[in-house]
Amino acid sequence: MTDLPLTGIKVIDFTGVQAGPACTQMLAWFGADVLKVERVDGGDVTRRQLRDIPNVDALYFTMLNSNKRSLAINTRTPEGKEVMEKLIRDADVLVENFAPGAMDRMGLSWEHIQDLNPRLIFGSVKGFNDDSPWADLKVYENVAQSAGGAASTTGFWDGPPTISAAALGDSNSGMHLLIGILTALMGREKSGVGQKVSVSMQDAVLNLCRVKLRDQERLEKVGYLEEYPQYPNGEFGDTVPRGGNAGGGGQPGWILKCKGWETDPNAYIYFTIQEQNWKRTCQAIGRPEWIDDSTYTTAAARQPHIFDIFNEIEKWLANKTKYEAVDILRTFEVPCAPVLSMKEIAYDPALRKSGTVVEVDQKGRGTYLTVGSPIKFSGFAPGITGAPLLGEHTDDVLASLGYDADAIAAMHAKQVVV
Repeated sequence: MTDLPLTGIKVIDFTGVQAGPACTQMLAWFGADVLKVERVDGGDVTRRQLRDIPNVDALYFTMLNSNKRSLAINTRTPEGKEVMEKLIRDADVLVENFAPGAMDRMGLSWEHIQDLNPRLIFGSVKGFNDDSPWADLKVYENVAQSAGGAASTTGFWDGPPTISAAALGDSNSGMHLLIGILTALMGREKSGVGQKVSVSMQDAVLNLCRVKLRDQERLEKVGYLEEYPQYPNGEFGDTVPRGGNAGGGGQPGWILKCKGWETDPNAYIYFTIQEQNWKRTCQAIGRPEWIDDSTYTTAAARQPHIFDIFNEIEKWLANKTKYEAVDILRTFEVPCAPVLSMKEIAYDPALRKSGTVVEVDQKGRGTYLTVGSPIKFSGFAPGITGAPLLGEHTDDVLASLGYDADAIAAMHAKQVVV
């Protein structure tokens, strides 16, 4: 197909760091014209954070801003605000994740944006929703994980709350906002009117922790959670505990050592004991006598012995690499997977072939590795291109708005734009 699904959709990307850029990057991958509006004094802060090459845009930036254009402008100047208002009048979507109140202080409140362009979809990410007593707080990834319930339910029962390495607060919030924006665009097709789409990072984290909220309700009803390692011999308090590596869906599971674990920190697999597959699981690990043993025949019977069972499985795994173990277990339909390091993922040929991991050419850097679209389509494959340099498209954007060469030069001279 010639045009991607979002071709013709104009997006003003007023975002920085991760939550907003993750959303707008996917809009760009799917064909939207995404214009990243940045400060003239350095642009998005991630351009300079955690650099691996001096004076080159950091991977933090390039991996969240591919396929976009960049306009560097001082929106606090009269000329800068005029440019922004012209862009808004012609745009389909504006996305921002500034601190609470920043857009209002900029003179670009939702009410003013509606006056400029009633068809505009205004997407916004904040730490907390408008009804929260913490709505004024600035929020980053780990703050969101803490407020959304993830930290309190992650880790081991004898340790502190733990933050996940996955971007549950940032990229996850961006994906939720993406869903909202696409829904609002479909709604506009029917109504002709835009709307504001808001996502709070707390809400987005909680949406991924819904089974833990489920567990809170169950705990309050019966006083225990039978699938947690604390049952039946441990004690439960009045809130959902941390369960280590236990499976949260009712199928017991654990991360188990494989051959080489003494020197390789990722020589492990995740092993799930699926209720309906108990017979084949016993056959897989060479313990057929367990199949009809009343001590093990039901999930309820197994639970008091679950760590004894896992210990026996680890003995079976002791002379097998994680890959060898998974190759055996897959033939018995045991739900399992190797614990893959980021290095293994980076060089995985299947992930490269599928476009999940891609190499991209970047100006000033050369080739770098990034994550491609996790969503696959039968009709097209998103092409991933480099991220824009700061202000790379400033002059083109101003010219498209009707500014002539002299006016553009004057704005450069006054440092309204770079």
